[in-house]
Amino acid sequence: MDSSVILVIAIAAILGFAILFVLVTARRRASTGSLSRETRRRDASTPPDTTTPEGTSTDLVDTSAAARERADEARDSISGGVPVPAGGRAIAERQPVDEEELGITRRQFFNRGILAGIGVGVAGFGAASLAFIWPPSGVSGFGGKVDVGNLNDIDDTISKKIPFYNAAAKTYVQPYPTADVPKAKKITAYTPAIIKGMQQGYVALYQKCVHLGCRVPWCETSQWFECPCHGSKYNRVGEKRGGPAPRGLDHFALEISGGSMTVDTGTIVTGPPVGTDTTGQSAEGAPCV
Repeated sequence: MDSSVILVIAIAAILGFAILFVLVTARRRASTGSLSRETRRRDASTPPDTTTPEGTSTDLVDTSAAARERADEARDSISGGVPVPAGGRAIAERQPVDEEELGITRRQFFNRGILAGIGVGVAGFGAASLAFIWPPSGVSGFGGKVDVGNLNDIDDTISKKIPFYNAAAKTYVQPYPTADVPKAKKITAYTPAIIKGMQQGYVALYQKCVHLGCRVPWCETSQWFECPCHGSKYNRVGEKRGGPAPRGLDHFALEISGGSMTVDTGTIVTGPPVGTDTTGQSAEGAPCV
């Protein structure tokens, strides 16, 4: 089963358990303060026979009669009947609780606050996970297709022996000699999409050094890319010429349409292996590193 499907099922299960927990807790809160089923059954049952059986003491009978008399007086006082005499004890009348006046208790407030926080957290995690699995279409900026600029501006820059750089795409655009395309076709790392850009006279190079990820600057004197972190060197088209880098610079596919260039940064094409030298360009001056 695909990992994304498993993650979706796990998120749905977590949300289901959270909803079930909220419902069970709410039902328990709703039953708080109400009489139990056993208590209501005892109240509705027939009171026991209070007749005096044979052999019962007369004192007990008198005590029971006095107790019933006091209970009758208290009941009458509550219902508006005979008032309770001075010094007597009255039974307090049970008044039903007004839920609107009572509102919510402190415990209920904290319980609901905790449950609401858990619910919001779980919902946010689920939404973020789904967004991670299915990213939105039409991504702009790095990670999608980036319009790096007008061809006239690109050609004007590289004519000065300086790579054309686009910060949004993190890309160097360099010229590629079309006469060397047959050599490039023999390198399996150069995919058809990269070869297509070479046939149009350009390569789009990822700025990151393949050794440890530093941004590789351009050295105007040697006309190479030279990494200041550990000394890796690449020629004008990104093929490795020295240092600890395990391969050449990674590439992006490019398209030219309507006088402008678009670079697809959504797919990084692994750079050519060590020993690749399709252009034969050597250092043209002193190194910068």
